[in-house]
Amino acid sequence: MTNSSNATAQASPDTEAPQRVAVVTGATGGMGREIIADLARDHHVYALGRSAADLPESPSITPVAIDLVAGLDEGMALPELDRVDVLVHAAARATKYSVEEATPENWRAHMDLNVHAPAEVTRALLPQLRKAEGTVVFINSGAGRHSYGDNVVYAATKHAFYALADGLRISEPGIRVSSVAPGPTDTPMLQGLQDYDPSQVIAPAEVARAIRTVVDAGPTTQLTELQVRPRIELNLRK
Repeated sequence: MTNSSNATAQASPDTEAPQRVAVVTGATGGMGREIIADLARDHHVYALGRSAADLPESPSITPVAIDLVAGLDEGMALPELDRVDVLVHAAARATKYSVEEATPENWRAHMDLNVHAPAEVTRALLPQLRKAEGTVVFINSGAGRHSYGDNVVYAATKHAFYALADGLRISEPGIRVSSVAPGPTDTPMLQGLQDYDPSQVIAPAEVARAIRTVVDAGPTTQLTELQVRPRIELNLRK
């Protein structure tokens, strides 16, 4: 299992078109794994995550062990790719803090992973995305449109994430940009924030299906924002 820094997209033996390439951050998370499994059906996926031992690997998945936050200062050790058809930003952190509780270190830690790192990964891969006229998917959250007294730091980063996505769309008209915002989803992140019944929240595979809808949109359109909500909102359940 290696950081495939010299890997390049290879042409499919059955067609003249090169194989489509996807890059997904947060590869070891609950959503990341499902997103990668779905995209690997017709892309070669570069799965980026910190823990090499936990990264998925298969003939259509190349694991890339990388610390995105460290890369902000040390340089992003990203794979050298000829093109990128899909870039999915799924890496994130969420710890509950109120304004009173949050320290500058808490703010920086969340902003670095949730906003600064995806901005830098996108910047580094812009030439490849432009070449492929690719799609960039930002995994946002319901917290990106609302704020919470006990979870203000995470909410603030997701508000900034919307601004990042919108700014990219405006400045790069040749690239499709989408914000996919799941509500409460059965992942380790949600487990760290609240108690819940898994049957009452979104299954990670459903988020992957939503991203597939974005990726497979026709060539004359882009799905700029997609909200993914549970069938019944948790606050409406009795």
